[in-house]
Amino acid sequence: MSTILLEINNNIAVISLNRPEKLNAFNRDMALALQQKLDDSKDDQNIRCVVLTGAGKAFSVGQDLTEIIDTENSPGMNRILSEHYNPIVTRIRELKKPVVAAVNGMAVGAGANIALCCDIIIATQSAYFSQAFSKIGLIPDCGGSFFLPRYIGWQKASALMMLGENINAEEAERLGMIYKYFSDDIFMQETLKVAATLAGMPTMALAYTKKALQWSATHTMYEQLMNEDKLQQWAAQTSDFKEGVQAFLEKRKPVFKGE
Repeated sequence: MSTILLEINNNIAVISLNRPEKLNAFNRDMALALQQKLDDSKDDQNIRCVVLTGAGKAFSVGQDLTEIIDTENSPGMNRILSEHYNPIVTRIRELKKPVVAAVNGMAVGAGANIALCCDIIIATQSAYFSQAFSKIGLIPDCGGSFFLPRYIGWQKASALMMLGENINAEEAERLGMIYKYFSDDIFMQETLKVAATLAGMPTMALAYTKKALQWSATHTMYEQLMNEDKLQQWAAQTSDFKEGVQAFLEKRKPVFKGE
């Protein structure tokens, strides 16, 4: 059975973590397979939005600890980070298409932080997030120490990371950790509505918006003004910009092609 599933419909790629019997805990096979599916999504011009979710009742509970304690076959912590998780986070952030995390259940440790590195995070009402690393003597990885304090502030992030408390979807939305949550019965339907909206938008403009947000984390206001100048010039050269202006002048809905 494949540890990662990929389904493509209407320019949306739904990538599902598929170890439901292990609550989608990551092992080497699943981590490398996810990297490949993200690469496939990058190269497929028919895909204009990616949704990342989990099969079964969990998004992901993070690292499969049995892989770490397997003294004969464990890849070791260094390889788990450098070859498994860091490439996943890098691929998501560098993908020139929006990535929506559809958190369908518990998101713990690396699972939580992979969700947090996505562009838009939507959760089902029964989902919860946990920075559980401290409970086993580790620190937050997968970019969690970068993203979480920027979403909810240093003090709250510090407490959640040190105490390892669970945060439910309602609280996550209130804190600004996620975009929205929906009741379990309409969660995926509403998530796909968001994805469909993104897939119908000017893809390159979204990619440049993604880059602008990333640059803003490490640049001064004056540097960011220059960055915006550069990115806006790139956006103005796209076919979708021309279509957007023409549609506005003609008082019609634009038909963007992601070009």
